[in-house]
Amino acid sequence: MPVVTEEPPRWLSAEEMQAWRALLGVIMWLPPALDAQLRRDAGLAHFEYALLAQLSMSPGDRARISDLAVLANGALPRVSKVLDRFEQRGWLTRTPDPSDGRYTLAVLTAQGRAVVERSAPGHVEHVRGLVFDRLTPAQVRQLTRIADAVGRAVRPEPNPTHTARTAPEEP
Repeated sequence: MPVVTEEPPRWLSAEEMQAWRALLGVIMWLPPALDAQLRRDAGLAHFEYALLAQLSMSPGDRARISDLAVLANGALPRVSKVLDRFEQRGWLTRTPDPSDGRYTLAVLTAQGRAVVERSAPGHVEHVRGLVFDRLTPAQVRQLTRIADAVGRAVRPEPNPTHTARTAPEEP
């Protein structure tokens, strides 16, 4: 039987601990701040706004529901529930994907686009005030590199049953 030696923990240095605590603060406090502004000004949760915004940035204002779920880091049932509410409000329709009928497309309506267009200016201003107005252009570039590096480590690898176009998202 091989001998297993347990390595001592690689504790964070004081500088790393300071950076970790700062990052935790952003992780903990930025989402509720974004959510509060959107709820107050647009009557939307940040998750809901993210789905609408993603649709509005998709070609033809349409996207596969499974792709929206991946982009929003939301479980398909949660995304479907939100899309049900949007459909009831007339903000989107659903249609089979003409390129692969196993998938369903969410299609933003004119009314849904109007919701995004009314909500976006206040949201962008809030994001600017919380983040970008506090950073220099060099810090914005650093933030991009840092967020990309950490994001690659925490985002799951693409899984064909979740993201790609090889399996249907709905039975």
